[in-house]
Amino acid sequence: MVDSPPPMTVRELKALEHRTGLPFTSVLLVRNVTAKTSKNDSPYLSIELGDKTGAFGVTCFSDSPQFDFFKNLPESAVVRIEARTDYYQGRLSPRLSTVVQLTGEQLAEPGLFESLVEIAPEDPNKLWEDLQGFIANVGHPELRATVQAVFADIGEAFKNSPAAIAMHHAYRHGLLEHTVHMARAARALLPLYPEIDPDLAMAGVLLHDTGKVSEYEGTLVTQRSRKGLLQGHVVLGYQLVRKAGLKAKLDADRLERLEHIILSHQGELEYGAAVMAATPEAVFVSMVDNLDARMGMVQRALRQAAEGDEFSERLPGLNAALLTRKPASPT
Repeated sequence: MVDSPPPMTVRELKALEHRTGLPFTSVLLVRNVTAKTSKNDSPYLSIELGDKTGAFGVTCFSDSPQFDFFKNLPESAVVRIEARTDYYQGRLSPRLSTVVQLTGEQLAEPGLFESLVEIAPEDPNKLWEDLQGFIANVGHPELRATVQAVFADIGEAFKNSPAAIAMHHAYRHGLLEHTVHMARAARALLPLYPEIDPDLAMAGVLLHDTGKVSEYEGTLVTQRSRKGLLQGHVVLGYQLVRKAGLKAKLDADRLERLEHIILSHQGELEYGAAVMAATPEAVFVSMVDNLDARMGMVQRALRQAAEGDEFSERLPGLNAALLTRKPASPT
């Protein structure tokens, strides 16, 4: 009896260099199923399947035997697919032949969760240790107490939360990674801008996205919670910071400035900011946030690039495909 080949990861599939019609099996997480209607009014499903190495889309029309299967799948389902490679507009979009949902017993197999859920590339324990160091180095006592109070309230959730659903640091421990990366960047940049209060800016960096622990939920697939949909992380973070600042007896002027950093850090009103940044510290935090968000997209695209690929797929957050091939070595 010939053993069937092992399931392929998304990264392995994308490394096949557009070889059409190759049969394969994969075990994948159903990240999203969206019902749509074509130009001729025919219903179809746009399905995103993925694992920790990446994701791809599949289109399932109403006359497909898998249409009702995917339409009725519970959220965060894990499936085993048999398919053949195919491509649409240059992107992997396989033709499915068989799809089976894994049972609870199969989901408990060792290593399955780890193969499906992307995690931050850095050790989360080391990141958490670094975060504690940045908190301890906030010199202003009441500002430091404010930051400590927030993390005493949300610490475990913050350690595990993603920073986004799709755009940047959208994986387990991603929020912690994003915040520590911002703090590292801020530490390097603050000496260049003596006009900025360094303690206020660092407190803002550490607290700017804390509302995301309530905005998002889900173990396998991240989605917005009821609070996330009704209020959003900017407002949720503002509430956390205000409560902690009052408890720490932070003076009214600094508390208002810290709250302003939280309310304005998204940069633009159209991106979710409640107000535009209007203090030196708020402008600084907003810019460092944007820098690390974009570089986080770059880092993830480079990690997920298949060997031999010159460009990534188009990254919505950058509005471009990324050149992933390294510069030629000097001769």
